[in-house]
Amino acid sequence: MSDSKRITASKAELLELEKGFWTGDAAYYAANADTECLVAFPQMAKAMDNADLAKTATKPNRWRDLNIDLKGIIEPGSDIVMLTYEAHATRENGEPYAALVSTGYVHRANGWKMMFHAQTPIEVGANRQG
Repeated sequence: MSDSKRITASKAELLELEKGFWTGDAAYYAANADTECLVAFPQMAKAMDNADLAKTATKPNRWRDLNIDLKGIIEPGSDIVMLTYEAHATRENGEPYAALVSTGYVHRANGWKMMFHAQTPIEVGANRQG
């Protein structure tokens, strides 16, 4: 395989993948996360293998009314893409949630796979910054 052809990530494709991680089930996670994924949440930060990460998606309808406001996307290498966004959603129990989110993807033979994901909750209703 030649390195001369740069892979250019599709914003739309990556945002669809992101939406799937908010709403998808364990099978979605298993199909779209890399072999290992680095995760960082206020309650947990660690490397997780694909199977353990997939087990965290036990309720496929745990989020609704998802709104993603993309803040930035970079492609530091031909096979790595990082994006950051502000997310607003409603939990299954009706509670509103907002966070600053960053996700990293690596391009494998079978498509883009999530290899990094971090969420920093923010105050719901906080003034959005551009």
